[in-house]
Amino acid sequence: MGTMGTEKRAALVFNPAKVDGSRLKSLVAMHSARAGWADPVFLETSVADPGQGITRWALSDGATSVFVAGGDGTVRAVAEVMDGSGVPLTIVPSGTGNLLARNLHLPLENPETIIRAAFEGEIAHIDVGIAMLRRPDGATQQHAFVVMAGMGLDAAMIANTRPTLKKQVGWVAYVDGAARSLKDAKAFRIVYQLLSDDQDDATIDERKTQSKLHSVKVHSVLIANCGALPAGISLVPDASVADGVLDIALIQPSGPFGWLGVWRKVWWDNSVLRRFRAGRRIVERHKSTSVRYLSSVGIETAVPEARPVQLDGDGLGEATRMYCTVHPGGLAVTVPRGHALAD
Repeated sequence: MGTMGTEKRAALVFNPAKVDGSRLKSLVAMHSARAGWADPVFLETSVADPGQGITRWALSDGATSVFVAGGDGTVRAVAEVMDGSGVPLTIVPSGTGNLLARNLHLPLENPETIIRAAFEGEIAHIDVGIAMLRRPDGATQQHAFVVMAGMGLDAAMIANTRPTLKKQVGWVAYVDGAARSLKDAKAFRIVYQLLSDDQDDATIDERKTQSKLHSVKVHSVLIANCGALPAGISLVPDASVADGVLDIALIQPSGPFGWLGVWRKVWWDNSVLRRFRAGRRIVERHKSTSVRYLSSVGIETAVPEARPVQLDGDGLGEATRMYCTVHPGGLAVTVPRGHALAD
């Protein structure tokens, strides 16, 4: 991490449906004035522009520091544009999940703490995931993700989560979405190929031909940049935002009790036992067949029939292929002085 220098102008990108915009604008304006910065600009997201367009405008207008406040989808949209810009992004926790903020161990309760960090704190560089989606009609789209991408049941769960319930009870609404998705859940076959990372000067196609094709049946495939969820759940325990690789989880329960194996692995093994040295030894000896973990700098997955996909909790329709790579250290984020990104 490098200590931040004196900045000149801030831009606040916020989702008015998720946050108290007037309070955040006052805090950013107050700290900008104290630091001798120019008056900040305030930009609201909308259905037509969830954040990419206004963030692009803010950077072209000369913003030297960007704040984002909203749900995980807003953070993802802004980070997509900020990736590789070198301009620091300050994530003001808000919304229901705060997934990236949780994985960065940022303070979640008092927004002024993290706003102050933009003026007095430090800069950390974290990885950004890049997903190339191929649609059923053959069209391709590229998007960024900062938490995780998924294909299969996890994306169906998000699509089945009722927005009104999510607004009322927050992330717990995903439990309802999961219950509504599980009753019709069926395993499907995917073919995947990990990207070889042993030749940095090789092209992507060359690195793909150096790795094997694998065919498995799954309910979901998750590609994680980081893996912590609310309520202390560690979905992908080895995932790190600063290791330059993606961690992959193949969710493949078998038989009527297969989902109990998934629950044991994700909740008991990952989220409880791994907190203790003796528990980690137990986890290392117990090999789960319900959840399989891999890691790579990239992975391409293909399915015979289009499946739902999601990025950072945003449903992005269906795709027949999903190719994910990582941009190491692509996003500069502000953190409080002396803050550690990991436990």
